[in-house]
Amino acid sequence: MNKRSLLRATLALSVAASLSSGVLAQDKPIKIGVTAGPHAQILEAVKKTAEKDGLKIQIVEFSDYVQPNAALAAGDLDANSYQHKPYLDAQVKDRGYKLVSVGYTVNFPIGLYSKKVKKLEDLKEGARFGIPNDPTNGGRVLLVLQDKGLIKLKDGAGLKATPLDVTSNPKKLRFVELDAAQLARSLDDLDAAAVNTNFALSAGLNPGKDAIAQESAKSPYVNIIAVREADKDKPWVAKLVKAYQSEDTRQFIQTEFKGAVLAGW
Repeated sequence: MNKRSLLRATLALSVAASLSSGVLAQDKPIKIGVTAGPHAQILEAVKKTAEKDGLKIQIVEFSDYVQPNAALAAGDLDANSYQHKPYLDAQVKDRGYKLVSVGYTVNFPIGLYSKKVKKLEDLKEGARFGIPNDPTNGGRVLLVLQDKGLIKLKDGAGLKATPLDVTSNPKKLRFVELDAAQLARSLDDLDAAAVNTNFALSAGLNPGKDAIAQESAKSPYVNIIAVREADKDKPWVAKLVKAYQSEDTRQFIQTEFKGAVLAGW
């Protein structure tokens, strides 16, 4: 073997050895997007568990539901943990994102809140009712109102129901569609509003005490971890899901968020 061949062989062995000895190990944290509140708090617990398995996590907080998927699709995040499957499906369909769900997390039943009445049946005719302006969460609230007997929706409206699908509205509720993050702060100007748990907690509301009604715990709105489709089989993804679905995380959620529903893990 000449000197050039020997050098090439030596370099090849050196690269192989370095790869097997940890150069491919995680050298920087994976960035995970969350909304402020429960999702961020839970991921802090997940972060501690993941570190035991060699997975470093950097948590990136957002104040709305739109940006975490945009950032993930653009490559600014490695994963996000804040949304339910119907919302992700709608974003993928509407925006063409190549994002997929890789694991279930937790479900926070949406709450109905009011500073004007103590019970839904006390809402006056023509009351202004705030609902999220994104298709999936707006439909989610309308289904809750139908379940509570306040409205009826046309057959087949399903998860994507809008106010145009309301066929019976005895109280003549006037639906005010706002960004989900604004609803809690708009309660002074509304007769009632539906507020997602993370935004309710961020606004100082207690879902267990302050909500005048809540969504049934048995709903299709279980939250998920999402990643880019190209990354779904990478080893760090399995480690992330494992850390989230660990017993330590379960205990944290059950202690801190008693109204939360674990997604069967």
